[in-house]
Amino acid sequence: MTNNYNLTKRTWTLCLLFISFFLSGAQAASKYDNPDTIVVARDGTGEFRTVAEAIEVCRAFMDYHKVIYVKKGTYKEKIIVPQWLQHIEICGEDRDQTIITWDDHANILYAPTGKGMGTFRTYTVRVDGNDITFKNITIENNAARLGQAVALHTQGDRLLFVNCRLLGNQDTVYTGMPATRLYFEDCYIEGTTDFIFGPSTAWFERCHIHCKSNSYITAASTPKDVKYGYIFNNCRVTIGDGVSKVYLGRPWRDYGYTLFMHCQLPAQIAPQGWHHWQKEREKTARYMEFENSGEGAAIDQRVAWSRQLTKKEAREVTLEDVFQRADGWNIGK
Repeated sequence: MTNNYNLTKRTWTLCLLFISFFLSGAQAASKYDNPDTIVVARDGTGEFRTVAEAIEVCRAFMDYHKVIYVKKGTYKEKIIVPQWLQHIEICGEDRDQTIITWDDHANILYAPTGKGMGTFRTYTVRVDGNDITFKNITIENNAARLGQAVALHTQGDRLLFVNCRLLGNQDTVYTGMPATRLYFEDCYIEGTTDFIFGPSTAWFERCHIHCKSNSYITAASTPKDVKYGYIFNNCRVTIGDGVSKVYLGRPWRDYGYTLFMHCQLPAQIAPQGWHHWQKEREKTARYMEFENSGEGAAIDQRVAWSRQLTKKEAREVTLEDVFQRADGWNIGK
């Protein structure tokens, strides 16, 4: 009888210890399951020293808005915002002094294949989740000019980038998923070749686009069945030292869509405006302009397969029309 009693007592004690451990673990796991702001500081004065650590503690499929506030500093990190995260805002303390940087490029040896890693592994930040916002922050690929080197790689839908700097050389911004919707406002984007490229639908509002070499700004690969690709509205294009000839874009795939409207274009924009990449793509490329200004906006030598929108057509290109779908997301409201 005594032995049975002691056994039962030990069993209950173990059970209670397990329950206590489980509850304490659950409490620890839920510490960040709230809409409060998480602070990241490289100098150790925040809750985390890296952005990746702060992303890691966010709960999957949150139904509230969560801010990760990143203090000034340089964060050398290669970051993925995973598919199961949503409603996250990553906000820097100062756009020019809050920097996420990495330096992979396409020709770095990738051990699993024994070959170069290729363009699509080179990102500094990759955003797979939906409803993610970046504000007041710099995302940089600091690789030397030795190949394609992506700073920002997007896969998610309903992504916002407000007052951000996106820095790199070739292939700075890759909008990587067809029909996903991206909105860039008051951003600075620089690069050399095809430095805004991919199949997504993206609206660039009041952005500063800086060209660092004689090359191409965009390389859209908009699918045939997607109405809109890249739209630059009220943007300003500038040119680096020694640059003399820049094309607005070339189609990476058939049916690439790019529109520049109400933009300031410098004299160094090629008089032809656009390049076909491959001759047969002249038949499908959707390249348009409307009421641009500056010396580079002259249309008398534009390629015959690009078009100038009519005023009626331009009025129909609105944020609501470009982004509206059954989910009701409309950045314009």
